[in-house]
Amino acid sequence: MQKTINGAMFKSMILTAAKVLEVNRVSIDALNVFPVPDGDTGTNMSLTIQSAVKELLNCKSNKMEEIAEAVSRGALRGARGNSGVILSQIIRGICTVLRKTEEIDVRLFAQALMSGAEIAYGAVSKPKEGTMLTVIRMMAEHGQSVKRRCSDFETFFNEIISAGDSAVELTPSLLSVLKKAGVVDAGGKGLMHVFTGMQKALLGETVKDDVAIPDARSSETAMEHADIMSFGNIEFAYCTEFFIINIKKQTTTADIERLKEYLMTIGDCVIVIGDLEFVKVHVHTNQPGVALSKALELGELDKLKIENMLEQNRALMKKYEEEKKEMGMMAVSAGEGLTGIFKDLMVDAVIEGGQSMNPSASDIADAVQRINAENVFVFPNNKNIILAAEQAKSLVENKTIHVIPTKNIPQGFSAALAFNPDLPVDENKANMIHALDTVNVGQVTYAVRNTKLYGFELKVGDIMGLDNKKILAKGSDVGEVTLELIEKLRSDEEIITLYYGQDVKESDAEALRDVIAEKYPDCDVELHYGGQPIYYYFIALE
Repeated sequence: MQKTINGAMFKSMILTAAKVLEVNRVSIDALNVFPVPDGDTGTNMSLTIQSAVKELLNCKSNKMEEIAEAVSRGALRGARGNSGVILSQIIRGICTVLRKTEEIDVRLFAQALMSGAEIAYGAVSKPKEGTMLTVIRMMAEHGQSVKRRCSDFETFFNEIISAGDSAVELTPSLLSVLKKAGVVDAGGKGLMHVFTGMQKALLGETVKDDVAIPDARSSETAMEHADIMSFGNIEFAYCTEFFIINIKKQTTTADIERLKEYLMTIGDCVIVIGDLEFVKVHVHTNQPGVALSKALELGELDKLKIENMLEQNRALMKKYEEEKKEMGMMAVSAGEGLTGIFKDLMVDAVIEGGQSMNPSASDIADAVQRINAENVFVFPNNKNIILAAEQAKSLVENKTIHVIPTKNIPQGFSAALAFNPDLPVDENKANMIHALDTVNVGQVTYAVRNTKLYGFELKVGDIMGLDNKKILAKGSDVGEVTLELIEKLRSDEEIITLYYGQDVKESDAEALRDVIAEKYPDCDVELHYGGQPIYYYFIALE
């Protein structure tokens, strides 16, 4: 177990963190859902830490002080966009503490994390919770709470990464735009890749060179996730970034702080960071010339970048209108395997929900609103969600919801398969509704209370086989109940498809498939991972 780290190890941690972040850059970019971003989050963060790596590689020393200085300086110089700037400040805060000694223990690293969080919060004029700031703060706070019982870095990193992952999952509940888009904060996710890379270096693990590609539809349809209704709400038109270099001798740190305060009066998203060697400035303003003139009082300007966000906005609106289609599809699903199948069937949006978690009408409406189509077919896939889907119609503007009354996942698949983009809306709707009658569906789950129902005496934990209306089979073995259910459901269907849930082992599902295939040699038997909770199997007979 590694109880301390030195300069050489910290160098390895930064290099590996940069590689892991770059490998996952595309997937982080795909989470960036804001209408007019300053840039892509993953790309900005990766370029920021790559700048730190460049400085690090030029540092020929293994002394912690020199390595920390190189990393901090490189990250600050290369910081791009809000996410990159915040990352640079987290790194700066960490390095400020680590540079004090050649051998770092867990307690000092915990202190460094807290310093990183504090400096990052201080760099942003109006910190928002639900961002990467929240993630680093919660990691730092957890690090403080466990530092005394974690004597080695392996244990400590497991703790802080677990806390960080939990913080990332919390971000949608703290920031409404993330909740509406159905994603976690991109910056927070990127930050976790940074710390995962550090952990890999500590464990001596290597990083593969192949770049992780996100779900193809997430990158291709990023426009779906933008809150299109907020495209026009741009108060400050020009994203303005620059360095102040060759600082005048009479300039003080108080002057830098006053510049920050002044910029807050003429714009927002203000970040002014640095020291008396150089300062990085970022501001959204309608008066970029005034911002530049004020900064010239402190020193020379370098690497100026002014972007017209109104023009970006117009380009996004144009792209949105050009890509608008006549029809789209939305489904409710529970289980990553089932969700993946819906996406393979070209369903535009999938929201989580099911028997134990019914989405609200607002959840459904929000998902529909993000689909760039005039007509959206909604598959509730549960009888308890159909009404909410119908109510969602009154919550959506500028598009029409068509609820296809699917009562289960296999019916949803059948409806999606019936979609033909070359047919008119009404004909597609009729074909989808008709498709519901072409599939016979069974479900295998367990009893949660003692009862007598449909001629069965059930006890808690009994395995049950159901169709859409009643219990057809009961027993103590999942496989046996599934076989009995199929026997009672089947008439002359030629295809039997099983979707196995999260509590079923793949080997058990494959063995059951083989038994069914042997019992029904005239049928094609297919098996797919569904990952659904509660239900051991969904069964479709067609």
